[in-house]
Amino acid sequence: MPAQNFHSIRRKLLSWYEKNRRDLPWRQTSDPYAIWISETMLQQTQVKTVLPYYERFLDTFPTVEALARAPLARVLHLWSGLGYYRRAENLRAAARQIVRDHHGELPQNYAQLRALAGIGDYTAGAILSIAFQQPYPAIDGNARRVLDRLFSLKNETALRALAHRLVSKRKPGNFNQALMELGATICAPATPRCGACPLALQCSSRARRNSPARSRRAPMRNIIDVTWPLAVVRHRGKILLRRRAANDLLARLWELPGGALTGAVKPAGALRRELFLLPIKHAKPLHIGEFRHAITHRRIRAPIYLFECASESEIRLPGAHWHWISAHRVERYPVSSMTKKALAVLATHETRSA
Repeated sequence: MPAQNFHSIRRKLLSWYEKNRRDLPWRQTSDPYAIWISETMLQQTQVKTVLPYYERFLDTFPTVEALARAPLARVLHLWSGLGYYRRAENLRAAARQIVRDHHGELPQNYAQLRALAGIGDYTAGAILSIAFQQPYPAIDGNARRVLDRLFSLKNETALRALAHRLVSKRKPGNFNQALMELGATICAPATPRCGACPLALQCSSRARRNSPARSRRAPMRNIIDVTWPLAVVRHRGKILLRRRAANDLLARLWELPGGALTGAVKPAGALRRELFLLPIKHAKPLHIGEFRHAITHRRIRAPIYLFECASESEIRLPGAHWHWISAHRVERYPVSSMTKKALAVLATHETRSA
């Protein structure tokens, strides 16, 4: 494609972005740390979900040094409900690398950024272009879809080569954000609004078939329906939580006992097996409700059972990964979204029973 066509695309896209970009808090700052936090949170997560987490996170950890010093449990607590918790662990690990190896400043070098925990090609490109105005592409799913439709590219190698040529040298940060914004708001996966697109006249997909080309996607996993019962075990006004292993799904988060059913086991029976090391044999499980949830490719139905333990009984916990926590203190712990939802079911049950 001739260079003048690239110039026209850059000019139209930047002009459109100036007039139509969403007013988002991470677009009001040039602080590399804040931009890094926002880009990490936005990975596989919608903007509306990220907004409150972003503000709280920066209020609590306003600098790289503050994040590096923070206990991991506190970082996970602030992340609780945002999902993909490995991102939070990587943020803290990378912050420690930055303090140790880069005097507390995010490096302005691609290789050094890629060496930090959790920073891949997209995040490195976003930081370099948005925070440091270096002409690197930042290719997320939205940008990839726009480029694929615009140029009908044959493969990933061609897409990356073109992205490097296309990125604006004068305003690389705005250009990358404009490309992503176009994909998020106009060039949607299923129902693009081609009539509102500033690049419609240059779009090879639209010109060829008068309809958008299907963007290349990684094959979707099959969605699995899962029944995942949870136990609210209560003793002397406290609730039993356990901490997940570091290498497990939802690593290091505190949760109510439970898990995905296998075979023909009934929910209450499965929970008794989960709790077999605890002397609560005489506590009769009471079904108090359920909720729906999704984790990666799992579509979950979670029935909730309440086990009320006699106050005079002594219950010895099987290890340090089990803990009794007062109901009003649970929110201070990094807990899973499923645990939050289950405790909301408990609160509703108690209100109805009062």
